[in-house]
Amino acid sequence: MPNSTSPRRVLTVLAAGVLALASTPVAAPAVAADADYYDAARGLSGERLKDALHGIISTGATTITYHQVWDALRVTDEDPGNRADVMLFYSGFSRSKSRNGGGKGQWNREHVWPQSHGNLTTNPGPGTDLHHLRPEDPEVNGDRGNKDFDVSDKPYDKAPGNRVDGDSWEPRDAVKGDVARMVFYMAVRYEDRRKDLEVSESVVRDNKKPELGRLSVLKVWHDRDPVDASERRRNEIIFERYQHNRNPFIDHPEWVDSIF
Repeated sequence: MPNSTSPRRVLTVLAAGVLALASTPVAAPAVAADADYYDAARGLSGERLKDALHGIISTGATTITYHQVWDALRVTDEDPGNRADVMLFYSGFSRSKSRNGGGKGQWNREHVWPQSHGNLTTNPGPGTDLHHLRPEDPEVNGDRGNKDFDVSDKPYDKAPGNRVDGDSWEPRDAVKGDVARMVFYMAVRYEDRRKDLEVSESVVRDNKKPELGRLSVLKVWHDRDPVDASERRRNEIIFERYQHNRNPFIDHPEWVDSIF
């Protein structure tokens, strides 16, 4: 489908930007479990900050297998109202932890940064990084596919609150900021000769490129949906129990504007 910008999309993005400027400021940064974790980034901005954060969140990070992701998601995305369930990310529904798989009524592993955008694979590494993997209904996961994130034209009835069109996916309001911060994390964490992921201002036509858009929309979503307690909790669990690294844009939301 041609990568055109509809009048609705332009108006919606502009309106969102105005609301973002008028909204409550992004939530104050949480204190990292390790008080010295971000020392190398203090006082930096722009590319220097990005490079420092890349070093911080890459050094000493543990990778896990794609099979281990199943058990990790049962912990990181546990339904606080029912410990036997996980929360589905886009849908917002609760589903039994034991019903993992690819069939109807089950849940699987959604790559918020699509595997095809840079050939992430499911070997231990970017394709198994918990900071961008979430439980989701297989059908919803499949319909999102490898679409970029942007303002989308049509309501998505299988998961109310989400929208979709031929080249983009727009998640429900409650997780828009979560999506943005996961995408920003991936672009900083995986920035080297082997895997250089970038956030693009374009909706990417060539899905094999290591790019994901749309940057301006993701920044609006980051501002309008600030970091909340569940996001902080998830960040802590991944740091303490699994990968031993953090998403810096959850701890310091203000760094998004400095880097992107």
